[in-house]
Amino acid sequence: MVPMEFTTNNSLTFLRLVVVLISLAIGACSGPGGPEPRMVEVLQTSESGHKMASVEPVPFQAGSADGTVIAIYPERLKQTIDGIGSSFTESSAFVLAHLEPERRREVMEQIYGEAGANFTLTRTHIGSCDFSVEGKYSYADKPDDKDLTAFSIAPDQAGFDPADYPGIQDASYDLLPMIQEALEIKQGQKESELRIIASAWTAPPWMKTIGTWYVPGSTENNWQGDGGWLKPEYVSTYADYLLRYLEAYGSAGVPIWGLTPVNEPHGNGGNWESMHFSPESQNDFVKNHLGPRLAESDHSDARLLIYDQNRDGLEEWADAILSDPDSAKQVYGAAVHWYSSTFKVFEDSFERVHEKYPDCSIIHTEGCIDSLGVDAPAGIEDPARFKEAGWFKNDAFWWNANATDWAYSATWAGEAVADHPVYTPVHRYARNIIVSLDHWVGGWVDWNVVLDRDGGPNHVGNFCGAPIMIDTATQEVYYTPIYYVLAQFSRTIRPGDQAVRTERTLAGLDPDALHASATINNDRLLSVQLLNTTKEDIAFKLQVADSYADVTIPANSVQTVRVQL
Repeated sequence: MVPMEFTTNNSLTFLRLVVVLISLAIGACSGPGGPEPRMVEVLQTSESGHKMASVEPVPFQAGSADGTVIAIYPERLKQTIDGIGSSFTESSAFVLAHLEPERRREVMEQIYGEAGANFTLTRTHIGSCDFSVEGKYSYADKPDDKDLTAFSIAPDQAGFDPADYPGIQDASYDLLPMIQEALEIKQGQKESELRIIASAWTAPPWMKTIGTWYVPGSTENNWQGDGGWLKPEYVSTYADYLLRYLEAYGSAGVPIWGLTPVNEPHGNGGNWESMHFSPESQNDFVKNHLGPRLAESDHSDARLLIYDQNRDGLEEWADAILSDPDSAKQVYGAAVHWYSSTFKVFEDSFERVHEKYPDCSIIHTEGCIDSLGVDAPAGIEDPARFKEAGWFKNDAFWWNANATDWAYSATWAGEAVADHPVYTPVHRYARNIIVSLDHWVGGWVDWNVVLDRDGGPNHVGNFCGAPIMIDTATQEVYYTPIYYVLAQFSRTIRPGDQAVRTERTLAGLDPDALHASATINNDRLLSVQLLNTTKEDIAFKLQVADSYADVTIPANSVQTVRVQL
């Protein structure tokens, strides 16, 4: 008879052997890095006509790729994503008010609905801005009203009288109703939150040194204008003004997710509503006024974002405010814009700021095709055709080097500024978003989501492009290529996802030819965003862990490759 002890030991040995053999078999099937990645979806938006079109995925194979390679490291997690989206403005609401309510709802569903762009991060203005219909309004226009007894957000829900604005179909529609409609669309969705960042272009004029909205600059040098500074006696009043806004909007059913002290504290040359802060004065305002009031309020969950202007100035402002521990503890992050260059992303600045202040979130809060319609005398492809066709219902405009900006139009008679050449609108958007997300930016917000076919209305004539442009006379709606690019990003990059490390090996390609970034969600679904700026297809290898796939991105296109890990 075999002893019981010997039988038990042999049974355990046999079971261990079975487990080892099964593990080896799984390893042989899945490769050395775990389960082989599986490509589940490829989306494309392109000059050739793709609009978030699905194309056939290609298989992965084990091994290390060479040649032109986009390598993704899904285990090397970076920043958490806050969202992708566009902005609410009075001008957008005004244009939408020209549509019959049912038609307007269709457009809003395309912006915020699950079957549309499904934007999750957005921005709006506190009081008037350049993209207000008539401008020059605040919520506290009564002079010297330090207790803000006359405070009211009524201007945001006053609507537009058809007698004053022929063509208006819904006289009650305005900025606040537009935001409320978006929130209504979000209700019932799996991801129902719409994160709204609010920025004031200026304090009410009576709080400022110039006593008015803005003082335009001279015609010789447009940057000598003035937006004014807060008077010392009204610094605390302005903090109270911002808190009253949060309270009033909250009471209207609109929670504000983020807040900046002011839009563009460097000013804008006095061309429209503005107000100045220096890095030092904003640090004082955050530390001693707005921050403490916000923390003690019923809206303490609103995130405070500093700066809110061009990327090239971020580091100076971060050093002035985030190096102060009393300020830093009250700050969620920094807001940036893109107007200092039509092609630079300033990723080196993001890397330095992240290295010094790793807890600081960076959110892009404004970017658009500005100075739309300004003549550009050089570098335009077939200028006669674009002068006739323009940018409305003309996808070719957006896919080619036809756009100029404020700096180009201001200097073309002499020598164009090196950072502001003629550019391709889709490239500017996709490059900026992809490279930003690859370098610690956690959220990206476009400017006006809807404008009319001229790029307005704008009470100072600062016409700009928008993802959706509407002919208010005919009610024709044009979804520009920018809309489809933003929608493709928004639908595949969601709040809570995390950026992961990427590396490019371009094997002789121009550094601007192919850009890439990647994010991963809690279900281990990897989304790789790619931009081909060239007029030729680019074949490359997508390396994920220990496997790679042979991929081709079409000429002049934005591609999203989704991989299940």
